[in-house]
Amino acid sequence: MPQQSPGAVDLRSDTVTRPTAEMRKAMADAEVGDDGFGEDPTVAELEACYAARVGKEAAVFVPSGTMANQIAVRVLAQAGTAVVAGRTEHVVAFEAGAAARNAGVQFHLVPDADGLVQASDLAYAVSLAAFHQPRVSLVCIENTHMASGGIPWTLEQLDVLASAAGSVPVHMDGARLFNAEVATAVPASAMASRATTVMTCLSKGLCAPVGSLLAGPSSVIETGRVERKRLGGSMRQAGIVAAAGLVALRTMVDRLAEDHARAHRLAEAVADRWPDREAAGLARTATNIVVFSPPDAAGVVAHFARHGILADRIAPGVVRLVTHHDVDDDGIERARLAIARAP
Repeated sequence: MPQQSPGAVDLRSDTVTRPTAEMRKAMADAEVGDDGFGEDPTVAELEACYAARVGKEAAVFVPSGTMANQIAVRVLAQAGTAVVAGRTEHVVAFEAGAAARNAGVQFHLVPDADGLVQASDLAYAVSLAAFHQPRVSLVCIENTHMASGGIPWTLEQLDVLASAAGSVPVHMDGARLFNAEVATAVPASAMASRATTVMTCLSKGLCAPVGSLLAGPSSVIETGRVERKRLGGSMRQAGIVAAAGLVALRTMVDRLAEDHARAHRLAEAVADRWPDREAAGLARTATNIVVFSPPDAAGVVAHFARHGILADRIAPGVVRLVTHHDVDDDGIERARLAIARAP
């Protein structure tokens, strides 16, 4: 992996964000207890704060978004059944096959180039149980959908999918749920109400150093705490990092609009550089992720690195640029210049 050099503009991911001064102070001053015994007051406050923000009964604090997704699959799906998900969702493509290993489920993959799981594809998957194929026990969606360029779901789209799901539970991978809230002006709670469970990362655009939250019905979350322990995620004096998460939820959501505006400027530069390949797709950039497929993706990433711009590839031929708190306007202009000069 490339190492960030002094002065580099790091657009590989919004996971590279560093905690703010307010977060560092909150961490130093945090009241703590043993969360394994349910005695950490700061963790409890963070869980309650997140559950209220997304309109759910309860929440559980976990080390990572991957663990939150895996707990949801283990609790809501049954071994030997099918989980319907878009083929480029994080739970499918970027968790090292964890769902098969941890939950014994089989994914029924559907096209999601537009960031959506279509109701017609879900209905078809459900119908296959009558033909000796695995019964569908869970639907997973991602909001925003990273691989398509950070596309948020609309409430109308969520309603259509929820109707098609019927009694089948829906898990929302909302790693960047608050990006969706800011981009659409729809409260996170309204979007999450269309799902059984929802997960959000604190350590991406919200700048906390570590941690994610999974929320849902109290009974589901209590079972989720057991699964957290089985996966090695039960923590002790975790209030130190939970304190940063509270600052993240309370102070870092509204500023995501700045990241979105900067991503739009990057998307414009990419569309100008490769107008025949990229203009149509990049016009839909709505949040903090720009995904594009130049003729020589590896060469473009290497070119960026020579000009002090760190980028990432998420698949062969696919480049990703992600804006975040630690990239300012000057950094965006440096990146735009590198894009304009790309081979």
